[in-house]
Amino acid sequence: MKQLYNIDMEQTQYSKLLNELPVVDIVITMGCNVNCPYLPCKYREDWGLNDPTGKDEKTFRETISIIEQKILKLKSSIEKGSK
Repeated sequence: MKQLYNIDMEQTQYSKLLNELPVVDIVITMGCNVNCPYLPCKYREDWGLNDPTGKDEKTFRETISIIEQKILKLKSSIEKGSK
């Protein structure tokens, strides 16, 4: 993330308790064979991604690319008012 997008996840992201989250409109789960906690929302989508943990750099970059494509598609849907 840092090399591709200049985002230092270690500096900007941290684990939060569910009660620390604001009310959300959209919830995206990644799949990864993990059970995510339920969050009430207006729209929910699971992207069914494989967890790249322990894989090589190429696999991480492929996963990041898939996430980026899905984010752009979701953004477009929101802008068109279909989500």
